Amino acid sequence: MRDIYLFDWGDTLMVDFPDVPGKMCDWETVEAVDGALETLCHLSKSASIYIATGAADSSEADIQLAFERVGLDRYITSYFCRANLGFAKGEPDFLPAILDKLSADESHVFMVGDRLVKDVEPALNAGIKPIWFNRKLDGSVPKGVKVIKHLAELCT
Repeated sequence: MRDIYLFDWGDTLMVDFPDVPGKMCDWETVEAVDGALETLCHLSKSASIYIATGAADSSEADIQLAFERVGLDRYITSYFCRANLGFAKGEPDFLPAILDKLSADESHVFMVGDRLVKDVEPALNAGIKPIWFNRKLDGSVPKGVKVIKHLAELCT
């Protein structure tokens, strides 16, 4: 079975500008996080890549449009959000619903995200391998969590 990578969206693959209102697909300026393009290109050769986002106001089409604007969409298989799962990120059923839709064994699934509470801890609870994208290496690291400072570390 191919490995599956679930990536958070904001500040993991694309820069979240918190002072800009509205949907990211409609923002005047959008930007990929440093190393995102090269990392997704590398991983897509041997794994399936999905987005698992908490973006409450964006539909799957909105999310895909934002990724198209920075050229990352070609590496992403699909997008999971509240609109197409019925659960918000952080709710206990969010990641299990994704596993169910993918018919995936959690031992082959990785969750990459920048937030301990919204990305790492739910992955641990769902039996998914968490990868904490923690650029400043701040905070204590829970047992069983891989920590990276740069996305390119996923290519090694």
